[in-house]
Amino acid sequence: MDVLVNGVARRIRSSPDTPLLWVLRDELDLTGTKYGCGTGSCGVCTVHLDGAAIPSCLLPVGEVGNAAVTTIEGLSAAGTFAELERAWLDADVSQCGYCQPGVLMTLAALLTQAPRPAEADAIKAVKVICRCGSYPAMRRALHRLFAR
Repeated sequence: MDVLVNGVARRIRSSPDTPLLWVLRDELDLTGTKYGCGTGSCGVCTVHLDGAAIPSCLLPVGEVGNAAVTTIEGLSAAGTFAELERAWLDADVSQCGYCQPGVLMTLAALLTQAPRPAEADAIKAVKVICRCGSYPAMRRALHRLFAR
């Protein structure tokens, strides 16, 4: 089967019931998408499916169909990533950085749907579990981003 990933049709050899997360990481070597909980609760494995933020650990690759998958590696083609990246760097958000791809993918999807969301809506959208506790820095970055 073929899957459109980051704008490129990729031939997938994995079983259709293999979670998209493992196809991205193990078969396509796109390791920016991380494994967190495996239940879709933590947000660490978030990717875009036709622009919507989804947990890639729950979606069998066989259910992707003709939808476009975007990973953190492909996000730079979307216009909002430079803005997010600048806000993150300015606020010195990353500590361990493990959850950051999921956070950025979630925010990029939000910004695509609502280019000027309220800061409170952005904070509410980020349901990613951060084990190193960079939430205060994330809030600073979001404040800078939405104070523009």
